[in-house]
Amino acid sequence: MEIGVPTDVRHVAHVTFDRFDGFLGLPVEFEPEVPRRAPSASTRVFGVSTESMQLSFDSRGNSVPTILLLMQRHLYARGGLKAEGIFRINADNGQEEYVRDQLNCGIVPEGVDVHCLAGLIKAWFRELPTGVLDSLSPEQVMQSQSEEDCAQLVRLIPPMEAALLDWAINLMADVAQMEHLNKMNARNVAVVFAPNMTKMADPLTALMYAVQVMNFLRTLIEKTLREREDSAKGLRKAKDLQVVIQATEKGVGAKTNILGRLNSRAELTEAWR
Repeated sequence: MEIGVPTDVRHVAHVTFDRFDGFLGLPVEFEPEVPRRAPSASTRVFGVSTESMQLSFDSRGNSVPTILLLMQRHLYARGGLKAEGIFRINADNGQEEYVRDQLNCGIVPEGVDVHCLAGLIKAWFRELPTGVLDSLSPEQVMQSQSEEDCAQLVRLIPPMEAALLDWAINLMADVAQMEHLNKMNARNVAVVFAPNMTKMADPLTALMYAVQVMNFLRTLIEKTLREREDSAKGLRKAKDLQVVIQATEKGVGAKTNILGRLNSRAELTEAWR
């Protein structure tokens, strides 16, 4: 059965959907049937579930809250990776509260201190209703000693939390790569992030567990740095190989031209004879 082309078409209304304000331009007769606001949207970005936040894709294809990408972009643009003690040094509390309020409006104020942005990234993870690593038991984390153990454990984490962890690990790896400037190696940055990745009621237990989480994060950071170095080496080798191939092709081409000219001269000489 073929579906024909519509013949009686009318433009009744132009309706758009806004994540925070719901359907805009909806005809009045439909309004009682459709909520005015999107129930899954939240104007807050701290202390709320990721399910109620706007999401965007990072460079690795992870779907993470847009606010994280916004803070990361401004942190990098303002030289945060080069700042000594980044993610370790605390910013002024007054500025942090002001910037937090602005971020809830989707705005990063001009002139904000990089340590303030770094502190708010940690705070965002710390204030999640459920910690990124809460789906793992302390025993699982404690028993993961090697890179392979940690990689296998990451596969057990739910998709949303896995995307957040991958984003955070690559952020920490970016910091560690600039260790010569910021004095923050893989261990140092893992130490400051570890307490923000889990939720535990007992402070003493949380402190002891943070050591295990730190080792887990450090292993993943070092694994990421090694993989980046291996990838860079592979690219350099491929580039060197391409240069050799191009040089060889040029050499072969030159030899072919010379032989061609010699053959032409031989043919002319033979013709004159």
